[in-house]
Amino acid sequence: MQAWQVHENGEPSEVMRLADVERPTPGEGQTLLKVRAANINFPDVLMVRGHYQVRPPLPFTPGVEICGETQDGRRVIANPALPYGGFAEYAVADTAALLPAPDSLDDAEAAALHIGYQTGWFGLHRRARLEAGETLLVHAAAGGVGSAAVQLGKAAGATVIGVVGGPGKAAVARELGCDVVIDRRAEDVVGAVKEATGGRGADVIYDPVGGEAYTQSAKVVAFEGRIVVVGFASGTIPSPSLNHALVKNYSILGLHWGLYNTKNPKLVQHCHEQLTDLAARGAILPLVSERVPLDGAAAAVQRVADGVTTGRVTVVPQNGAAV
Repeated sequence: MQAWQVHENGEPSEVMRLADVERPTPGEGQTLLKVRAANINFPDVLMVRGHYQVRPPLPFTPGVEICGETQDGRRVIANPALPYGGFAEYAVADTAALLPAPDSLDDAEAAALHIGYQTGWFGLHRRARLEAGETLLVHAAAGGVGSAAVQLGKAAGATVIGVVGGPGKAAVARELGCDVVIDRRAEDVVGAVKEATGGRGADVIYDPVGGEAYTQSAKVVAFEGRIVVVGFASGTIPSPSLNHALVKNYSILGLHWGLYNTKNPKLVQHCHEQLTDLAARGAILPLVSERVPLDGAAAAVQRVADGVTTGRVTVVPQNGAAV
């Protein structure tokens, strides 16, 4: 089979190599899956660079989220068991963690329903307890993680403010349903949020960016607001001032979704059921901006690394055309 491999860490376009390799052999409790679609996530970028908390042995195949097909023809959503990731014709995954792919979504959309939407659901509902009528601020609102949070926020009845970088991404955020869109490259984010909220600020802030985005969040979080720390796509990990959290009465909530797979896997299944229902009702629909063939994976991962994509970019191998 064909698979992308990383033999040394570095930039995706420089170190990812497409090779002919043997199909992976599933271990005990694992299932071999034909990859129908593999979604590109920012952790793939970090893993290729060697900057992620999980460091698979070299060489490895990146790709942490797929829609796959079992030997008996079932479509499933899975997180491949590294080093046999999803940017390949076949991958392996833990059998107990397989989730049914929703009938309402095609392969690329189904692949994109998992990590970003699970993270959004846990962040907004499990951690921040977002309520209808509250104001949600989403950083990087046009990206893969942000776009999921925007849709979930709207589905929950929140007023959603999206922060993006550039007019193209602003247009995408509006199409996603943001009530207010702020272009951080052309506007003062803090001033714009305060204007949009009558000076009150945002009740819940969803931050996959860190760095300057977190600094802005601390300035615009409302009384008894909640800042959900999801990741650090900016490359800068902020150091919160706890005295500031004290005097403004807000909470800083960390979210590492992957922990739920071991700490509370039943909750992951419950979340998937909720997401499947929302997708069936049309309340959420993963934004797949590009579907690229397997031989275009390295370039696509690099575009995600460079921050020039919107929504999700999905690799669709030749043997797994979307339904």
